[in-house]
Amino acid sequence: MLKGKDLLSIHELSVGEVETILDLAQELKAMQKAGIEHRVLAGKTLGMIFEKSSTRTRVSFETGMFQLGGQALFLSNRDLQIGRGEPIKDTARVLSRYLDGVMIRTFEHSKVEEFAKYADIPVINALTDLLHPCQALTDLLTIREHKGKNLEGLKMAYVGDGNNMTHSLMYAAAKTGMHFVAATPADYAPDAEVRRRAEEDAKETGASIALVTDPFAAAKDADILVTDTWASMGQEAEHEARKKIFAPYQINKNLLAVADKRAIVMHCLPAYRGEEITDDVMESFADVIFDEAENRLHTQKAILALLMAD
Repeated sequence: MLKGKDLLSIHELSVGEVETILDLAQELKAMQKAGIEHRVLAGKTLGMIFEKSSTRTRVSFETGMFQLGGQALFLSNRDLQIGRGEPIKDTARVLSRYLDGVMIRTFEHSKVEEFAKYADIPVINALTDLLHPCQALTDLLTIREHKGKNLEGLKMAYVGDGNNMTHSLMYAAAKTGMHFVAATPADYAPDAEVRRRAEEDAKETGASIALVTDPFAAAKDADILVTDTWASMGQEAEHEARKKIFAPYQINKNLLAVADKRAIVMHCLPAYRGEEITDDVMESFADVIFDEAENRLHTQKAILALLMAD
């Protein structure tokens, strides 16, 4: 179903493909926990291109390839001619002759799209300023584990900046029949085109997409509360200004009190405790949040296996 394809956006996946990724991720996680080898990518090599640094992305992809029997090559701008001005389309065509797949973590989404256009191997978006599909799929797996396999009808409330996580969670909710509400300051709302596409996706599953400015309206009766850092990588100069703007958008005990009493809290990490989430709430839901972090490994293994296995 997914063999040989790219994974740039959850929007480009079918409902069935999302389910396939999640099912395989659960299976691979169970196999790892049971000590059962699953070397389905023996002899395969993944190139990992990083323009943005990372903890979870690098370690999970590199470990995942090892557990699947393949190998991963870490490639920074300093390691590639692309960092010295070689056209993306040339680098894509060269690496296609050496590798079996590429994951890219960068700033502009257009770079990943151009690379995928000229590459003859699967390309995985490991984060751009627009989208973070691997993390959002990981979040779906984590919600499954804590809320059950059927996600249809659950309410997910995102509170904070209308960033790449907001966008990908919109798509994720739309593909699985969840009701998604994002609460952001008016000037930091999610991208209008992403919202339009998510609303189109939602028609297939009965999901809904809503944007508000009141975090308490978003969190009311929510099954899942999600947040992210207020200043993403590349926005460090805005951090102090953003702290003032986003202060009302903190996940704390008061916000949690209006959610469903069985609600879970999620954060893709790194977390700035005392800013987007309080330390006490972070610790109260540490099991969920660090399951979420671990699940990057299992979800990405599923993606790699589906895209790259023979």
